This record gives sequence, structure tokens and C-alpha cells, in this order.
Amino acid sequence: MLGDHLFFRTSFAAPEGKPRRAGRFHGLTIGAVALATAAVTVQPTAADAPDGRPGDRATTAASGPLSAVIRYTEYGIPHITARDYTNLGFGSGWAQAADQVCVLADGFLTARAERSRHLGPDQEPEGSLSGARTNLTSDLYFQGLRDTRTAEKLFAASAPIGPGRDVKDLMRGWVKGYNAWLAQNRIEDPACRGRSWVRPITVADLALVSHALIATAGNGMATEEIVTAAPPTAKAARTAGAPDESVDPAEAARSAKRLLAGLRKGMGSNAVAFNGSTTANGSGLLLGNPHYPWQGGRRFWQAQQTIPGELNVAGGALLGSPIVNIGFNKNVAWSHTVSTGTPMNLRELTLDPRNPTVYLVDGKRERMEKRTVTVPVKGGAPVTRTQWWTRYGPVVTGLGEGLPLNWTEKTAYALGDPNSAHLRLFDTSLAFGKARTTGTVLDGLRRTQGLPWLNTIAADSRGGSLFTQSQVLPRITDGLAERCSTELGRATYPASGLAVLDGSRADCAPGTDKDAVQPGTFGPKSMPTLRNAPYAVNSNDSAWLAHPGRPLRGYERVFGDIDTARSLRTRGGADDLSAMAERGGLRVKDAQRLQFANRAPAGHMVAADAARACAALPGGRAVATDGATVDVSAACPVLRKWDRTTDADSRGALLFERFWQRLVQLVPEERFWKTPFSPKDPVRTPHTLNIAAPGVAQALADAVQELRAMKAELNAPWGEHHFVERNGTRIPVPGGPDTLGVWNMMESVWNPAGGGYTDVFHGSSYIQAVSWNGSGCPVARTLLTYGQSSNPLSPHSSDQTRLLAAEKWVTPRFCEKDILASPELKTVTVRERR
Repeated sequence: MLGDHLFFRTSFAAPEGKPRRAGRFHGLTIGAVALATAAVTVQPTAADAPDGRPGDRATTAASGPLSAVIRYTEYGIPHITARDYTNLGFGSGWAQAADQVCVLADGFLTARAERSRHLGPDQEPEGSLSGARTNLTSDLYFQGLRDTRTAEKLFAASAPIGPGRDVKDLMRGWVKGYNAWLAQNRIEDPACRGRSWVRPITVADLALVSHALIATAGNGMATEEIVTAAPPTAKAARTAGAPDESVDPAEAARSAKRLLAGLRKGMGSNAVAFNGSTTANGSGLLLGNPHYPWQGGRRFWQAQQTIPGELNVAGGALLGSPIVNIGFNKNVAWSHTVSTGTPMNLRELTLDPRNPTVYLVDGKRERMEKRTVTVPVKGGAPVTRTQWWTRYGPVVTGLGEGLPLNWTEKTAYALGDPNSAHLRLFDTSLAFGKARTTGTVLDGLRRTQGLPWLNTIAADSRGGSLFTQSQVLPRITDGLAERCSTELGRATYPASGLAVLDGSRADCAPGTDKDAVQPGTFGPKSMPTLRNAPYAVNSNDSAWLAHPGRPLRGYERVFGDIDTARSLRTRGGADDLSAMAERGGLRVKDAQRLQFANRAPAGHMVAADAARACAALPGGRAVATDGATVDVSAACPVLRKWDRTTDADSRGALLFERFWQRLVQLVPEERFWKTPFSPKDPVRTPHTLNIAAPGVAQALADAVQELRAMKAELNAPWGEHHFVERNGTRIPVPGGPDTLGVWNMMESVWNPAGGGYTDVFHGSSYIQAVSWNGSGCPVARTLLTYGQSSNPLSPHSSDQTRLLAAEKWVTPRFCEKDILASPELKTVTVRERR
């Protein structure tokens, strides 16, 4: 599936050169805390107004060298203070480079379209910026964007298409900070030490990385298909004799559904906001648990960013982001989950029978734009390919392996993606960082409209709670889909929200809501939103059951579905959250307990029945897939006694998880449950395993056979076989896979020869539990599960992973008195050298 190529790959080149020693603070001026912070203090501005809007102030740095003060506290968390946005960006770029220079440099190598030049064309790139499966495809895609100056033009554009003034200053400063760190330090990380491709960047490089992030769920998914699309005359020469493949609408609908579900799984998350009616002191309470890759360019990095009198926010920033993307301030906390909205759409083109690169719109001929792209290749001649673009977007010949879109003499398909036409994401993040209430969070969304594929869940100190699916989506209404869908679209749109519209009719173009800032998109009034419910939650299902007692309806299919079965994570979370809200008196510690309860809803629903079915097998034996008869009798008490969690010390979790993986493969969905799904009881249905279904005993035999083959005890502790290895030490990892419905989701590599699940590639990342107590200092607990640094030589490459193993948290230092009280406080002033 194409989605599998988007998120999970990390493949840096082998190190070159000899190690050069330098610490994080190499070349820095260390000064007294009071003196350093005084140097950047400014008077409060109009930004302190209740609505959090920018005040009238100068945001451009003075003509002198840029500088910032960085104070490091426990676990290497930087607290960055500067006098304006440009200088804050400078400090943030410096500090990110200090922790993540090799991952960042790899991303900029991608954006410069130079992977093939330095690493060869055939290597599989780290997949955070596109769906490319080879360096060559990646380079051809990004060089096409560079040739057209796509990201540069968007950066230069005025808001709301381009970034606002403050974000432009942040990005310019970030670039200078990254470059200054490179100029003043030596790289220790063996992943890129001595590599010639690690070099200074430009604002255009950062803008292109940002553009790639925003377009992840659209053009970024279709990188291979954009680069390889060719008209039938050219294709025929390469595939002579190939049969003419038509697209089966029913299969296309299933493929589209799998494709988009894979995208959400590849970038999942949970978040819940409780309002003041459920908490101990009437303040809101937020638990954010984004599920993101543990390696590569989609990692979070933790920081506090401060411009005195203007901005004070802490949280997690995606690598390359100049501003916190998920976080909190003294009044508000927010998190994001990947939504069910479908940002992309397809146009079925009617071609001129005389020329397959000409298409018709209202009977008039329009010639496709031919873009010839050339990239250098290591050890060979430059490679040139052609891309084809239309008024709707690029021509594609598929979306994933299961959804071919054949370019014939009569028909071709163009991909539409409104998120490829803006750079507003960081403006929205900045608006959140300055918000005072959940109401001003919504105001920020209304002004900036920059979230490409995300829901927002937020709480505030006044007791407010919020869920909103305010994202950039093409304005494809159900009425438009009914009027303009092609035969293919009539299958894919109801099944997945992916519209395939008639590209030969101008009246089939999406309209524009009156309150939308971008043409062709929905405005804020159309977005599913739930305010001040006892709790508001999302676990990557649609907005429908953000609170089961207050279901959201009436939105268009492109936003998501209703009255359909929910995931086990959604259902398990609803059970737990309803009980918590009814009990009341909630505090941050209750959110912490929820995060590490590690409850497996699949186990609660199935394990007891599976144990009974096991005990009923004649002679305690079952036949495995390979035909072997397996004695499974020892598995029966293990399943019965299992505590239904994936705690590191949970005995029976490994057996059940391997049984469950086989069970869902062997038993057809329609025969899996005795009680089917009912929209009248969506949290509790479907339920009760159909133990008579063929495959149940076989799945158990397969699981027992597999574990014995790897010499694992059937009741071995989960953490003994679910772990990561850091610097030669195994660290057990609590939590479990999405298929079990575990809130603390961890997706890991199954390697029986290596001992089981031997590495986490995706899962809980920057976690935060936040509330307020009237002191002016947020009550917060955080955990960055994989640590601040990807450099294995850094003390912060696994320190928080060890906390995760023990289910412990970091108490972040937000207020000045707490920062000054840190026993590990290190203060540095970083400056640009000219």
C-alpha cells in the first residue's frame, strides 16, 4: 500500500570520515541566567490583549547579528528566549540542529533533489516527505517543485495563502540558526558526520520541506504516480503486449478505503479534553497522545519558546517546524489527531482522441503542461523525465497498488490537492500558542485555516473543552458528488470520501464557502465542531462520536462517515472516558493513569471466549496452517489468566497478540462476531467472538507453534519480547498495536529470530497531560518517548525511553522560578557570526 511508504523508513548513508568531538555547547557563550534573560526582555505589547491577536510591534530583527538565550533543563529540554520572532526562530533552528542535525540534513537533501547525486538513485529514501520508493523518484518529484518555485512563491505570497509576517520571520530566523550551528560546531552523529551533503540551507529549502509536510495526504502520497505518469503512446513502447486493464469500481472503492485508512494508521493519534464539570477544580484537562514515527523527519522535538510580552508556549514541534505544533501555555493546551477528511480528489479527464495530452473542458481543448525535469545521478549520466500537469493538478496513473488509474487514449486522471497551494500550517500553530481560551483557539483556526489533515482537541484554564475538524478540504459537497461523480466516483466517494469528478465540465469544480480564505475549500462554519461537552475525544475515527452522548451529524461525506463501526481504540477509549467523566474530580494524574493503563479492548472482548474454546478442543490439540497438529493445552490457562493489558510485565499479552493477528487474517469479517454492529449501540457493538467460525482453532495453533519455534514462553512478560535496543541495551516498551485497540499505541517490527518485537517504528511520541490550578503555572506532565536526539552518542537519545519503560513522566519547567530551580540548568547565548 502506498501509505506504507510514507512514514516508516529511515535510511541514512553510512558515516564517512573520522569522529570530531564537540559538545552541544561548543562555541557558545555561557552567561548568568539573569543577565542573559535581561538582554532579551521587551515591554508587553498589544499581543497581551484577550483575543491573542498580534499587536503593533516590530517583528523584524535589528540589523545586528541574531541571537537568543537557550536554557537547558532536565532531559535536554531547551527554553528559548528572544526579543522578536526572527531571533526566536534563530534560537529554535540552532537548538534543533544541535539535537537532530542528521535527520534535518537528510530532509534538506531530499528537498534539494540531490539524493541520487550523493547516495545513488536506487536507495529507498526516508519516507517523511513523500511516498517515493527510490531516491530517483524523490529527486524527480522535488526537482519539479524546485523548477516551478512552488514553495518559494507560496512563501512570498501574502497571507492567507502564504505565511503571515511573524511566521516568515520565524522561518528566516530558523534557517539562520541552523546554518549558524553548522558553521560553529562539528557534527558528532555518525549518521552524517563528514558527509558532504550536510551544508547550509536557504529559506526556499525550509519552505519546500514545510510544503511537503502540508501536502502529505495529497500530492505527497502520489509521488511515484506523478513522476511515472506517461501518455499511452509512450507507455506502449515500454509495455508492448500488456493487456488493457479497466478499473473495477467495486475494487476501486475497497482500495480507496484501504489506502486512506492506511494513511490515518500511518499518522494516527488519540487526544481527549475534559471540561470543568468533570475536574477537581473546574479547570479543563487535556491528554494528548499523537502516534507518529519514531525515526526520521516526522519526529517531535520538545521546547519552550518565549518572546517576553508576546509569546510563551511549550510543547512538541515537528522537525523543521519553527514553532511548537502541539503544546500548552498558561491558559490553553491542545493536541491533534489525524482526521478522516479526504484532502485529495480526482478529476477524470476526457481526452482529445487525436492527442492524449490534450483534454476537453466544456468542449474546449486544453493542452497539458509538459514539465521536463532533470536530476544528477551518482556515477552516471543525468536522468530526465517528463511530468504532466493540468488546471486541476498533476496527472497520475494510480493511488497505491490497489487503485490503478490507467491513462488511455480516451481517459486520464488528475489529482487535486488544496493543501499543495498554501503554507499556513505554522500560522495556525502560532495562533494556538497565543490563545487564551478554547474560543480563541477557534478564532485562530477561523483566521488562519492552516491545518491540512488534522483534528484539534483543546482544553483551557476556564474549564472549556473543544473538538473541531477544522482542516483544509476541497469543497466537495454530497450534492456536487451526486451531480458530477463519474462511474468510478460513484463507488469511491460513498466508501471513502475520495471523489472522482467529471473533469470535462467546468461546473463540476468545487465551490468556495463565504468564510473560506482559500478558493475551492470549505470554511469554518462547515467544520464539525463540539464545544464544552463533558469530554471531547478522537482516536482517528470520524467526528461522529467525539462524545457518544452528543453525536455530530450533518457534515459532508468528504469529512468522514457516520453510523459505521468504530475502531477498538475509539470504543475502548469511550468506555474509559465515560467512566472517568461520570466519576468526576479529575486531575492530571488521572490522565496519566489513562495513558499507561495499556488496556487491550480486543482482549476484554475475546480472551475469555478464546480460553474457553481452547479448553474445549479435543485432546487440547489444533491443526496449524502448515497442517501440523499442535498441542495448545498450555495456552488455555495463559489466556484465561492474562490481565488484558500490554504492560511490560503482562503475562499472556504476547500469546494473545500473536493469536489475534492470525485470527483477523483467518476469520472473515462477516463471520467474526456473533452480535453485529448496530448504529444504535456503536460503542458496544460488534461483540462476542464467533468461536465456531473456521480459523479460530487454527489461529491459536499458529500462535503457539510460532512462539515455541522462537523458544518464547507462552506466558513470557510482554516487555521481554516487545522492546527497543539502544546502545546495546534492551529497553522494554509498554503499549501495544492498534489492532488490539491499545490507547498507548506502539507499532513494532516483528522479528522472531531477534526475539519478538524488536523495534518500535511508530506510536506514542510527544505525550502531554495538562491542567491548571490558578497559580499561573500550568500543571503539566510530558514524555517524549524516543528522547530529544537521534544521535546515539547523545545522553538524550534514550533517557526518556527509559522513563517510558518505567511508565514515568517529565515535569516540564514552564514558569521562570521553576526553570531557575532546575538542578541541571545550563544557560547559553547563541549568536550569529558575521
